[in-house]
Amino acid sequence: MLIGIPREIKDHEFRVALPPDAVAQLTAAGHPVRVARGAGAGSGFDDDAYRAAGADVCAQEEAFGADLVLKVKEPQPTEIPLFGPEQTLFTFLHLAADRELTQNLLATGVTAIAYEAVQAADGRLPILAPMSQVAGALAVVVGANLLQRRHGGRGVLLPAIDGVPAGRVTVLGAGVVGTHATRVACGMGARVTVLDRSGAALTRIAHDFPAARTLPSTPESLATCLMETDLLVGAVLIPGAHAPSLVTRAMVRAMPKGSVIVDVAIDQGGCVEGIRATSHSDPAYAADGVIHCAIPNLPGVVPRTSTLALAAATMPYIKTLAGHGWRAAARLDPALKAGIRMTGGKLSHQGIADAFRLPYNAAF
Repeated sequence: MLIGIPREIKDHEFRVALPPDAVAQLTAAGHPVRVARGAGAGSGFDDDAYRAAGADVCAQEEAFGADLVLKVKEPQPTEIPLFGPEQTLFTFLHLAADRELTQNLLATGVTAIAYEAVQAADGRLPILAPMSQVAGALAVVVGANLLQRRHGGRGVLLPAIDGVPAGRVTVLGAGVVGTHATRVACGMGARVTVLDRSGAALTRIAHDFPAARTLPSTPESLATCLMETDLLVGAVLIPGAHAPSLVTRAMVRAMPKGSVIVDVAIDQGGCVEGIRATSHSDPAYAADGVIHCAIPNLPGVVPRTSTLALAAATMPYIKTLAGHGWRAAARLDPALKAGIRMTGGKLSHQGIADAFRLPYNAAF
């Protein structure tokens, strides 16, 4: 099967779908691979390394002309016309938060499989997990930076200083993102509170991070906590669905002036009411006296780490897709089948189809 790896063009997206050593595994198995010129440069992989791995280094458009196109982020508007009905796209999509992208991709007829929706029998999201780990850790680092006065923050340092208490970090959600945000915030010495609706998740957090306070997530507990929060990390996820707006504008207005929100849930629409996506070029804005940061491709700022982690997670599925085609691959691997979002111009996920009132057709 001909495999294409384009260069990512989303703002400050320096990851690449596969590093050269992973490409070498595919070419050794007999799969021709096209890699767009400069696709790996942002992650520290030059074109010669891909050539040595057996790939054809080509123009961007040629990389899109493959049977199986591998990307990191969702296709950008200029890329969508490059897809057709005979192709399979494997990438992060997050369609539940983007009706326009959904409709435009449907019009191409492409079979699209979402990294974030590949789900194991035990409920794990094996491809989303490593990027969630990176995003959770980065959320605290980015938030700590935005708290500096030069960015409009309230001028709070998260670690304690002699005679001055540590800053307060609230983590909303105790999944993979929340766990790694908690790890970094506790490591910095911040006073950390984690809220979640799952008692089991809170028990795990309390065991792993004894310094963190845990609270059941209710509108009342969240509102009370936010009134004394310096940094809020939004880490809420409902797989395949729009994130719930748990943080209302009234809660935001009650937060200390100059406090910071980093909403990692923005890929799924965000968990803060009215928040809008930002970018690495323009990472934050002020609203109601609070700094809002909602960068959809947050792991792109550490591309080498992110690329290597992503490839380790995707390669087993890529090998199955390349070796069998998407239909047979999905029958062989139920986790991969769960990731199919559209084929033949119709959505293959009932929830997204219902949300957007678009045609639904089961993939099988």
